[in-house]
Amino acid sequence: MHRYRRAKIVATVGPASAAPEMLKALFVAGADTFRLNFSHGTHEDHAKVHAAIRTLEQELGRPIGILQDLQGPKIRIGTVKDGKLSVTPGERIRFVLGGAEGDKEAIPLPHPEIFAAVMPGHHLLLDDGRVRVKVVGLGSDYIDAEVEIGSVISNRKGVNLPGTVLDLSPLTAKDRADLAFGLELGVDWVALSFVQQPGDMLEARGLIGDRAGLVAKIEKPSALEKIDDIIRLSDAVMVARGDLGVEIPHEEVPGRQKELVRACRLAVKPVIIATQMLDSMINAPTPTRAEASDVATAIYDGADAVMLSAESASGLYPREAVEMMDRIIRSTEHHKLYRSILQATEAGEEQTAPHAVAAADLAEAIHAPAIVAFTSSGTTAARIARKRPAVPILAVTADRDVARRLCLLWGAHSVQAADIASYDDMVARASELVMAEGFANQSDLVVVVAGVPFGKAGTTNNLRVIEVGR
Repeated sequence: MHRYRRAKIVATVGPASAAPEMLKALFVAGADTFRLNFSHGTHEDHAKVHAAIRTLEQELGRPIGILQDLQGPKIRIGTVKDGKLSVTPGERIRFVLGGAEGDKEAIPLPHPEIFAAVMPGHHLLLDDGRVRVKVVGLGSDYIDAEVEIGSVISNRKGVNLPGTVLDLSPLTAKDRADLAFGLELGVDWVALSFVQQPGDMLEARGLIGDRAGLVAKIEKPSALEKIDDIIRLSDAVMVARGDLGVEIPHEEVPGRQKELVRACRLAVKPVIIATQMLDSMINAPTPTRAEASDVATAIYDGADAVMLSAESASGLYPREAVEMMDRIIRSTEHHKLYRSILQATEAGEEQTAPHAVAAADLAEAIHAPAIVAFTSSGTTAARIARKRPAVPILAVTADRDVARRLCLLWGAHSVQAADIASYDDMVARASELVMAEGFANQSDLVVVVAGVPFGKAGTTNNLRVIEVGR
């Protein structure tokens, strides 16, 4: 079973998709990696889903990626009198550190790190930006603000601070407990929410080590200012356009998306585009034309993966949403302008691993049906994928965990197989696998990339053209 597309699909699991039969339906429809959103559900819920995915993996004989998405620090106001209050532009309101059931003169904001960091002129956005206020005065336990955009403020609504870097760990006590649980389960990726600075990545890496890939979720303006270092310290990046779109102007989001995809390609790191991609399919069997265009744009940009959130987690049409995303990707990748647009956004030549890079050009020159990459850590396959070749990449690894993580990489069809030990073994194994996986036929020419000594990470130094079956 292999996909007739290069970009991958990440599907979030929730009440609508947690049953084993639905998980299988989503995988058959096109899901490559499943996201477990730890903002919702219990450990028991996630353990059942994880076990069902691993059972499905054994049944179908294909690696399946599992991504654990940590909740991160949620900043919210407390409760207000009567459950809600209305504010209008030009009005003055006050946030206070303590208190309960406040009014406009004392809206509870139980986050001391905000009072320590905010400055006059900074903005607070409430309820996904529906209310916008500007700080005009402050003390150790209060913040005075002027309303710029008014609406209704209700209990426990979220607060965003786009111009303020908070002295706040991205890992709460809940996140640490969830992370320990996820690593014990054996998740393949861990997504870190609300990354502000490179130090956040180092903190998470210290806990995760090499037990899972680390995904930086980009949803804060402060992360954009340090993006090169954050990408360097990550194993993959998620462009989380929901919170990012609240904290930066809407009109800047598309350009930032393109910048992030290009930066990740340059750094040889997978990049996921997320949030509201087929949002109307939560309640409808088809998306809007604008949503279809949004998914296609991410594919034209060269993103490694696109993600479904509520569409597959709690929507009425989870299978149809995956099928639709699969159809949009395949249609886009077969469009006559797709290759030229990808080439126009080429990230530039990489200065290392020339054989991995040359494999893409050579495969196209000889019209090979596939590139076979023997990879211990996944890096060889990633370097080939960076060129976005016109042919699929058969990524062969002896490491089960690497095979699962490659389910997030553009163009990679991962297979777990025993390590090769010689050139003859390499040729025989490549011939066997490309035919068994349905990528090539007898006598086809395929490009094979490996490293000598075989089975050792970081030794990509061998490029060969072989005739299948000879």
